[in-house]
Amino acid sequence: MKTLQGAITALVTPMANGVVDEQGLVDLIEFQIAGGIHGIVPCGTTGESATLNFEEHKRVIELTVKTVNGRVPVIAGTGANSTLEAIELTESARNSGADAVLSVVPYYNKPSQEGLYQHFKAILDAVDIPMLLYNVPGRTVTNMLPATVARLAALPNVVGIKEASGSLNQVSEIIQMCPDDFTVLSGDDFTAMPTVLVGGKGVISVVSNLEPGKMAAMIAAALRGDLLEARALHYALFPLMGAMFCYPSPAPAKKGLELMGKISSAEVRLPMTQIDDQACLDRLQADMRELGLL
Repeated sequence: MKTLQGAITALVTPMANGVVDEQGLVDLIEFQIAGGIHGIVPCGTTGESATLNFEEHKRVIELTVKTVNGRVPVIAGTGANSTLEAIELTESARNSGADAVLSVVPYYNKPSQEGLYQHFKAILDAVDIPMLLYNVPGRTVTNMLPATVARLAALPNVVGIKEASGSLNQVSEIIQMCPDDFTVLSGDDFTAMPTVLVGGKGVISVVSNLEPGKMAAMIAAALRGDLLEARALHYALFPLMGAMFCYPSPAPAKKGLELMGKISSAEVRLPMTQIDDQACLDRLQADMRELGLL
C-alpha cells in the first residue's frame, strides 16, 4: 500500500451550470500534483459529497484515479450515514482503483460508540481496501472517542484516521492508544503542524486547494523536525486557513480557485451558496494577495 502521509488535499469538485466540470477537475488535479501535493481526496466534505448523486460520486473518483495515474495516493471519500450506501460507494472506489478510502462517522443518526464500531466493521467485512476513519464532530454531531478508534485500529485494513475534532488532547490520546503504524492525520489546517509534532503524519487539507506547495513544504518540514521552517510556513498560511471558513466551506476555496483562474466557476450546489458576504470576500482576497496568489 502507498504511504498515506504528508499534505493531502481535500479536493473541491468543480461545477458549472449545475453539473460536475470534468475538465476543470482534471486541470485542478494537475495543478495539485505540479504543486507537490502528497495525495488527493476526491468526494470528501470539501468535495460536496453530500450533494453529489451516486453516479456523480463514482465518476469523480474514477476520473481522479485515472488522471492521477499512480503519481500520488488517491483516498476516495466513501462515507455515508447509511452503512449499506457506504459499502456500495466503497466497493465502487475499490473497483475504480483508489488506493484507500476515507469513511466519515455517520452523520445525523447519532450512533453509539458500538454503532460506530459495527458500521465501520461491516464496511471492512464487505470490501477489501485500506480505510482511513474520519472523525469530524462539528459536522456529524457524534464524536468517535479514542477508545473506539483504538478498537477499530485492531481490525485489518483500518490504517489511520483523519481527526478533525480540533483537539490536540484527542489527537494525543489516539496516538497513545493506537499501534505505531496507525496513521493519524489532522483534519483541520490550523492543527496540521502541531499534530505532526505530537506524532501525527500529516493533514487532509482545505487550504492546499489554493496553495499545495506551501502546505506540502510545511508538513515535510514538520516531519523532518525542522521546526523553524514548519512554524514560519504555518504562520504564513494561518490567515488563509481561517479565510477558508469565513463562509460555509467549500465556497471560499472555490472562490479562491476561481480568482486564481484554476477553475472556471465558484459554483456550489444547494443548500451551499456562493459567498455573499463582502467582508469575507475582502478578507479572502487580502489573504491570497499576501501569499502572492493574486
